[in-house]
Amino acid sequence: MNTRKVLIGLACAAAIVVVFLLMGPFYVVDEGSQAVVTRFGRIVNTRTEAGLYFKIPFADMITVYPKRILSLDGDSQRIPTKENQFIIVDTTSRWRISDPELFYQNFKTVDVAYSRLGDIIDSSVRTIITQNRLSEIVRSSNIINERTSTGQFVETEGVETSQIEELLSQSAVSESVQKGRMALSNEMADEARKMLPEYGVQLLDIVLRQIRYSDELTESVYNRMIKERSQIAQAYRSLGEGKKAEWLGRLENEKRTISSEAYKEAEEIKGRADAEAARIYADAYEQDSEFYTFWKSIESYRTTLPKFDATFSTDMEYFKYLYNADGE
Repeated sequence: MNTRKVLIGLACAAAIVVVFLLMGPFYVVDEGSQAVVTRFGRIVNTRTEAGLYFKIPFADMITVYPKRILSLDGDSQRIPTKENQFIIVDTTSRWRISDPELFYQNFKTVDVAYSRLGDIIDSSVRTIITQNRLSEIVRSSNIINERTSTGQFVETEGVETSQIEELLSQSAVSESVQKGRMALSNEMADEARKMLPEYGVQLLDIVLRQIRYSDELTESVYNRMIKERSQIAQAYRSLGEGKKAEWLGRLENEKRTISSEAYKEAEEIKGRADAEAARIYADAYEQDSEFYTFWKSIESYRTTLPKFDATFSTDMEYFKYLYNADGE
């Protein structure tokens, strides 16, 4: 009789154990996860380490949250800058659950957290963007200005480039970056962190993933770029025209100098030739002065007579050799 009672008791105990195990008194927290234990809606415990844990069946509810770093891609926003120029900003951010108990109290689920965090991050992005100039938002440093100021343009030997340097320096001053894109991203994250500790969330960073100009600003930026490039191109053209005039002046001076030297040399040669011819004529004249006079008269006839249509009289000294070689 006693043995039967013992067997019945063992069977009942085994059944109770089986039923208890079927009710699920244990739960597992995986690596990279954390859990919040609630009993009838009240938080009774949190588990941040991986392992096997006990719970009261039907009374305890386990809510598991990721322990790893999560990302949140923000919606595109059309935001005005400090100059009231509209740009379209896309951001991405990294965050994680630092206090699962606070997180559960504020959000319950990760989807709700995504929505609320998105609003907070969008607000901080808008706040920082509206306080800064466009150049601060789209650029990270002054490297463009530094390259420009060190002469990133073609220089020709002897060409004055002060006008181009002045245009480039003016452009650099007007677009000088004091903070830059990375610093503004940090400011956005700091602005958002002011509201996040009470939610059990740690925001790691906010990154400006993409910045696009609005349609009206795109045209304005292109026009400004065209204007700046046109000013520099005009400066190059002006310098080129100046050097052209200078070289043409030098060319004209050299041409005149060469022509003057050539004329001088030609006159000297002609003078020496005339002197040589006069000497030869003089020598010939001394040998036969009558023949010389005859020859010069014939040359004169050949040159002069074709210029007249008619000759009415040859009765003069000039024509003495026209009909008679002896001049009679």
